[in-house]
Formats: sequence, C-alpha cells, structure tokens
Amino acid sequence: MRYRPPFTVDLGAVLGPLRRGKADPCFRAEESGVTWLTGNTPDGPGTLAFRRFADGEIEAQAWGPGADRMLAGVPALLGAEDDDSGFVPHHDPVARARRDMPGLRLGATGRVFDVLIPAVLEQKVTGYEARRSWRELCRWYGEPAPGPAPAGMRVPPTPRAIMSIVDWKWHKAGVDLARRRALIFAAQVAHRLERAAELRGAEGRALLRKVPGIGVWTAAEVAQRAWGDADAVSFGDFHIPTVVGYALLGEPLDDEGLAEVLAPYAPQRQRAVRYLEAAGFTRPRFGPRYAIRDYRAI
Repeated sequence: MRYRPPFTVDLGAVLGPLRRGKADPCFRAEESGVTWLTGNTPDGPGTLAFRRFADGEIEAQAWGPGADRMLAGVPALLGAEDDDSGFVPHHDPVARARRDMPGLRLGATGRVFDVLIPAVLEQKVTGYEARRSWRELCRWYGEPAPGPAPAGMRVPPTPRAIMSIVDWKWHKAGVDLARRRALIFAAQVAHRLERAAELRGAEGRALLRKVPGIGVWTAAEVAQRAWGDADAVSFGDFHIPTVVGYALLGEPLDDEGLAEVLAPYAPQRQRAVRYLEAAGFTRPRFGPRYAIRDYRAI
C-alpha cells in the first residue's frame, strides 16, 4: 500500500521506541532505507516493511496471516492518531527540539502484549541484560518472521508461548523469578490486557497495573508504544529523571522533582520527555552505573 500522511513523518524518530537494541530480532532498519518490524495480531503473526520516499509518501508491505491488520494499522503506527494540539513548550530545550523535529510523533502499535514482554524484561536490570533476554526468548519461542524479512527476524512470543516456558529455560534466558512471574500472570490474562489500548490514557494504564508485577513504570512503557500515550511518564526509571533534570535545570532529579518539573506539560508530559530524548539529551557519563547481573550464573 501507498500512504501519504497529512503530516511530516520522521520514520526513525517515530518507530525508534519500538526497537530494543541494534540486534532486536523484531525490528530491523536497513541501510537501503527499508524498516522491518514484526508483530502478533488476532489473525496471526505478520511482518511489516516501510520505505519513505523523498516526496513524503510511505510505501508499506506486509506478509503473513496478520498482514491485513498490520497494514490497516500503519497510519496509527506513524502517528496519525497523535494529537499535539495544546502542547506548549515551557522550557527552551523542549521548544528547540519541537522546532527542529517536526516529524516526531507518538505512534501506536495497538498491540499490548507484544510491547509488554520487553517492558517487563527491562524491569530493574540494565539494558544489556534486558536486550539479551529479549533476543533469546524471541529466538526460542517466537515464530520466524513471515515473508522476505531479513535473516534472523522473529515474531514476539505469544501468550501461549510464554506460558509454555519451563523454569530452566527462563533461567537460561537470564530472567529472574519476579519478571518471569509478571510475564506469566500477564500471559494468563493477555486477551483482557489488549483492551487497554482501547481504553487508553490513565484508565488503560490502570488496567495493566491490575497484573501482579506490573507497576507505574511498566504500564507507562507499554502505554507509550501500544497507544502513543502522551502523558505516560516512566516514573521509577533509572535514567529519565537525570536526563530531564540536566536538560532543563542543569542538575539531576528524583521522581518527585521530575513530576514537579513536568507538571506544566500535563496532559502531555511524556511528549516533553520524548522531545528531549529524541534531541539527544542523555544521562551524564559520570556517576554510578547499574551493575550488570547474569542470572544464568545464579
């Protein structure tokens, strides 16, 4: 299909939050300009490929049983449902980022469980550990990507696949007891959790938090990707308070300070955070780092 969005689209910025590291088996950005991603739908797995042309038109192709649903979701995935009206930058760095990145929108996959798995895996561990576990679970329990996808691409594990994982396999993937329990609990009610993308906002996040092991941070991470929640800030994150603090105030913040500095942006607080992240603001290199733990050796 060909899609000409009535707005500017920066594919890298819009789709970037869906990528879990450079070796993500469910996301691939090729030098040729084609971006591949996979997902599960009610009709089955699917693979989606994007190419953006110089005139702004987007070409999208899909394969697999879920191809039609994935194509139907292209506009929302690229930010067609994102409404930034009423957003006012209250700090110069946010204003500059907004001005410099007119193609940054908050996309929505519409698929909750696909993005919930990596969000849970990222709980209280380093990105390195979480990405390693994600790759291994997808390789062992995700189907091969349908169609002519690049070699090694997989579809995220389904709820049924998650519930089939035996203890020693969780251990081999480096997933501790708390995270595996959260994933199993979520898999058991996955069909109900998909409704969160319809409820959206605080109500959708509240539904996710009914699952033991899913708190404010995880619900926000899912909401940002599944329905492009513009107000879902990842409170409890190891990096974000410091990134936002240094970008806006020149000093680190805790969660309380983060909530205070972002308060004027409600109900679009996450949009302000996303602008700062996309503009390249990062946590300073000095200071303590989260220790890498290998649960496979425990």
